[in-house]
Amino acid sequence: MAVSPFLFVSVIILFLFVPVSSTVDTNSTLQSIRDGDTLVSSEGKFELGFFSPGNSKNRYVGIWYHKIPTTTVIWVANRCNPIHDSSGLLTINSTGNLVLLYQDTSVVWSASSLKQARKPFLHLLDTGNLVLKDENNGSSSQESYLWQSFDYPSDTLLPGMKLGWDFRAGLKRSLTAWKSSNDPCPGKLSYGFELKPDASPEVYLLNGTAKYYRSGPWNGLRFSGVPELIAKPIYNF
Repeated sequence: MAVSPFLFVSVIILFLFVPVSSTVDTNSTLQSIRDGDTLVSSEGKFELGFFSPGNSKNRYVGIWYHKIPTTTVIWVANRCNPIHDSSGLLTINSTGNLVLLYQDTSVVWSASSLKQARKPFLHLLDTGNLVLKDENNGSSSQESYLWQSFDYPSDTLLPGMKLGWDFRAGLKRSLTAWKSSNDPCPGKLSYGFELKPDASPEVYLLNGTAKYYRSGPWNGLRFSGVPELIAKPIYNF
């Protein structure tokens, strides 16, 4: 059966006007992320949006691997302050800070930037790092970030992240397990550096306040309590 040229052209025109989803990796002050929207890194490695863990109906803002079919969350913003419906809004407020709002009014979670930016925007990097930057600052170095999620890890350590203390910024970076698969609020288990007077730093796994595991102090090549570590741990562990 012959196909009408008019029908063929009409199908092409219709296709051109059908909305096609695209990869977006920046969010300006004129945009917001509502429940149902997502932000995807430029190469499609990570995705930011709202999710409900396990069997829970609570809503959280998190980052997960974009290309893994099973949702694998690596960072959660409002870990202990869930939203109980789909009215969540992640946005940059008038002072340049990143805030999570409930029903467009109540602040559920916020991230205060180091300084106020003239043109702040949100950028999800392909490292899994969510950063707040100033459009007027073209630098891509970490020093140009007004705020970054890598400074506030949840339960996952990604390449490029740091554990330990930053005394200048007043940060203690450590990992904390979820309470359960349904609740991302920090549970009893935590992992990070503990500093003691007149002692070398070492990594502890704590169960509440009790030491569950320790790495031993760093001896210049490896943690003394981890004999599996060798001079080049990147190749074998």
